[in-house]
Amino acid sequence: MLRFALLVLLIANAGYLAWTQGWMATLGWTPEEQSEPYRLKQQVRPDVLSIAQPEAAPAPAPNEPVEEILPEETICLQSESMDEAQSKKLQRALQSSNLPTGSWAMVPSSIAGRWMVYLGKFPNEMSMEKRRAELRNRKIGYDRAGGNLEPGLSLGRFSSEEAATRELSHMLNQGVRGARVVQERAPQTLYVLRLPQATVAQRNVLQTLQSALEGKALRACPAAP
Repeated sequence: MLRFALLVLLIANAGYLAWTQGWMATLGWTPEEQSEPYRLKQQVRPDVLSIAQPEAAPAPAPNEPVEEILPEETICLQSESMDEAQSKKLQRALQSSNLPTGSWAMVPSSIAGRWMVYLGKFPNEMSMEKRRAELRNRKIGYDRAGGNLEPGLSLGRFSSEEAATRELSHMLNQGVRGARVVQERAPQTLYVLRLPQATVAQRNVLQTLQSALEGKALRACPAAP
């Protein structure tokens, strides 16, 4: 039995060798060809096939410079003081201008009245000089009254009428004749135009409002205390 199995195995190996070597081609028994020409015959239109090349990666864009946007330079501007009538005139001009709403303001400030112990008006400079000599002899200070009180002399200026009246009593006790209390300045409210962040364009608009400003200069705002 073992001999028979070995014989069968030997015959099978011999047949496989003859088949792979093509010795049995006359009988139509040949292995399938694996050569390159045979495989090309199995392709569908091999002439139109091509190997796709990978697309080149796009070159990185050069870094473009970023333009730095700087804030517009502004300054704080403030006008000289003006009375209520001029303030209202200027406000009308500002409201009709191209200045943005909220870019400007009229800032009020109260000015207290002022009273003076006064000598005058004198008829001429000679009369006034005579009273000066008298005051010097009594060692009493004085200065020019100024404004529409000229020619005259001030013996003291005070923020209240009561204070001025007390000083007048003191002067009369010292023998100063003809002195009296006058109101040098009435209490009033003054206004200033203020632009806390005036741009170049806004400053140009202000140049067109010179007539409404009536000579009131615009200057940098005073530093905060």
